Amino acid sequence: MATMEPVSGDPKKRVCYFFDSDIGGFHYGPGHPMKPTRVRMTHSLVMNYGLYKKMEIYRAKPATKREMTQFHSDDYIEFLSKVTPNNMNQYQKEQAKYTVGDDCPIFDGLFDYCAISAGGSMEGAARLSRDKCDIAINWAGGLHHAKKGEASGFCYVNDIVLGILELLRYHQRVLYIDIDVHHGDGVEEAFYTTDRVLTVSFHKYGEFFPGTGDLRDMGSGKGKRYACNFPLREGITDENYKRIFEPVINQVMESYRPGAIVLQCGTDSLSGDKLGCLNLSMRGHANCIRFVKSFNLPLLLLGGGGYTMRNVSRAWAYETGLAAGYELGATLPINEYYDYFGPDYKLDVRSSNMEDKNSVEYLERIKNVVLEHLREIGGPPGIQMTDPPLLPRDEVDMDAEEEERRDPDDRNRRLWDKGRQRDDEYSDSEDEGLGGRKNERSHRAGATTTNKNNENSATGGNAAMTAEGKRAGAGFGEDEEGEAGGDVGEEDEDEDEEMADNEKMEEARKVMASVGSVSAGGVGAGAIGGGDDTGDAAGRAKSTDAGEKTTPGPVPTTGVAGPSNVTNGASATTAVQPGVPAGSGDA
Repeated sequence: MATMEPVSGDPKKRVCYFFDSDIGGFHYGPGHPMKPTRVRMTHSLVMNYGLYKKMEIYRAKPATKREMTQFHSDDYIEFLSKVTPNNMNQYQKEQAKYTVGDDCPIFDGLFDYCAISAGGSMEGAARLSRDKCDIAINWAGGLHHAKKGEASGFCYVNDIVLGILELLRYHQRVLYIDIDVHHGDGVEEAFYTTDRVLTVSFHKYGEFFPGTGDLRDMGSGKGKRYACNFPLREGITDENYKRIFEPVINQVMESYRPGAIVLQCGTDSLSGDKLGCLNLSMRGHANCIRFVKSFNLPLLLLGGGGYTMRNVSRAWAYETGLAAGYELGATLPINEYYDYFGPDYKLDVRSSNMEDKNSVEYLERIKNVVLEHLREIGGPPGIQMTDPPLLPRDEVDMDAEEEERRDPDDRNRRLWDKGRQRDDEYSDSEDEGLGGRKNERSHRAGATTTNKNNENSATGGNAAMTAEGKRAGAGFGEDEEGEAGGDVGEEDEDEDEEMADNEKMEEARKVMASVGSVSAGGVGAGAIGGGDDTGDAAGRAKSTDAGEKTTPGPVPTTGVAGPSNVTNGASATTAVQPGVPAGSGDA
């Protein structure tokens, strides 16, 4: 039977976990090593271990074209939104321009896949910035190779850069740490000439993709010494990795004093990865998360590389448990991917006997150079901060704070923290919801969503309705009586709100443009422009919850279901039904 035990001495954290069930239905193509199904495998373990009781689970609003163009060029995002396998021959010139083809193929639902990945990272960053959680997790994110106007290394849209931009609205300095086997070149390039983001990457270097990340690459201009690279050789072990990781991060925290941390947890650094060449065990990899968490700063955990699916899902499930303050038991619970984990069916990835080519002398020499560069920073840079401009969701958040101060009997029961089971609560039946309680309001909100979607279908709908109307119908505008907002008779009010939103969006872009001096290929004022999408401001959603909270339900025991709306348009946000452990009892 699957078990989990609280980590002794570990303070409890508020954890928000983002997952979209559609992610498992995308496919890069036959023979391609990148398989998005690994995220769904991870989620299956998370749910069947019972971790859903210890954190809040959300389905993020997919990122819009306008939000993506805060970093990426308008024409590149427009190309991604239009190209499909059926019309790709019409875009041969663009494919060469944007390096889309072999490593980054065009597949069905490509733009929706990018929107889900980026949306989760941006929603997580928004909730961290607004102190709605201490740790946000998006295993569908971490695509660190994508450039401003170019796909690279299986990555199309750089969700990490978009998430960091969201954090920079509220934090003077952000630290980015990358433990993927490949260098985080896309993120480093984006912030190469600014001191507001310090990037640290531990990676294999030398005749290895992407070929960047030399020890001497330290940033330029205002960002000099704010890019830190630790080049590794093949076969590094847990002990040697810990020997370099902890001193470097300690020095970074002392010299830079970030306000928030983004940690890219690529699992291709694990032993036995199909494309990696390091030799970390699951616990050696997870030690990085444990150590970074100990600094008690807002933490955004993202996925990344990882091409042996059974090991990827093991590691990310285990690290989800650590984030929530629980050590998962060694015996895997029964889940829909149970056969993948044979023959031992254990939650473990062990190191192999491969040779470690990183000698102690080599590691000490590189570590000393890196530490000296970090000491030369001479303390955190001073940043002149102003109050961030209000976006539409900020007003909703202020309303929510007033709601918190009201009589509990009159308070809206859709508050996100109602879905987490207390440690001293036990349920006789998992099938009847958490603690035997059903969320009837969520049921009514879901019915409202169905009705609105049916009305849209009957009237033909339009592209804007896909991005805005369905989110409003999914319970984002719900009043105290549980009825969905945005009734048909409120067109005049909606028009006034839209005009106000556009004004606030212009203010937001001005703040984003003040991030600092950046490289031509990075984030600059020119990159933070409006795209063609008119649905959203240059921040996150208009919802207090910054995403749709999910309600536990039964886990399917069949194979992966394809996405319900893998089309070239924006995905509608509908309620997710994550599962309750099948056949494992109460964890």
